[in-house]
Amino acid sequence: MSAALTHRLTAAAQDREIAATVQRERGRLLAFIRRRIADAAEAEDVLQEALFELVLAYRTLQPVQQARAWLTRVARNRIIDRFRRRSRERPADPPAAAGEELDDGADDGAFEDLLPAPDGGPESAFIRELLLEEIEAALGELPREQREVFVAHELDGVSFRELSARSGVSVNTLLARKRYAVLHLRQRLRAAWDDWLLT
Repeated sequence: MSAALTHRLTAAAQDREIAATVQRERGRLLAFIRRRIADAAEAEDVLQEALFELVLAYRTLQPVQQARAWLTRVARNRIIDRFRRRSRERPADPPAAAGEELDDGADDGAFEDLLPAPDGGPESAFIRELLLEEIEAALGELPREQREVFVAHELDGVSFRELSARSGVSVNTLLARKRYAVLHLRQRLRAAWDDWLLT
């Protein structure tokens, strides 16, 4: 069998595999994208970019083993790229008072203030999801005492007075621990925001 014929047979097999993958994954992938991008045409563009990368991977002899996970990751990266481009074109502050320093007497505000509104549409929900991942990682970096106060007060809704009664630690100490936790979270979110804009 000649090399040319072997190449044509390999290319035909690749085409069949690509077509089957596209047919199997297209609807699910488009639904994933549409949950993050409201504009139908823009969502379709992201879908086409992801599928094009799938074809390129096959053509460069790097067949994709787990197409669903691979396509989802590619689509997510394309969505993030679009958010970054938009942010560069229209600079905006990161969620919740970016760059504002808290003075000693300032109220740290609610945890929710650090995040985009949950009802702000698919793009806002996607950014919120990314920020929640950053917050989870940042909480893991906190000293245990700060993390416990932050989680109890912000996530569980326990008052400082009740926390003080439970733990025997003064309200002022608990306030200080939460403040340090919030400052760390803000720094982490600011760094993540800057990273998304600059990369």
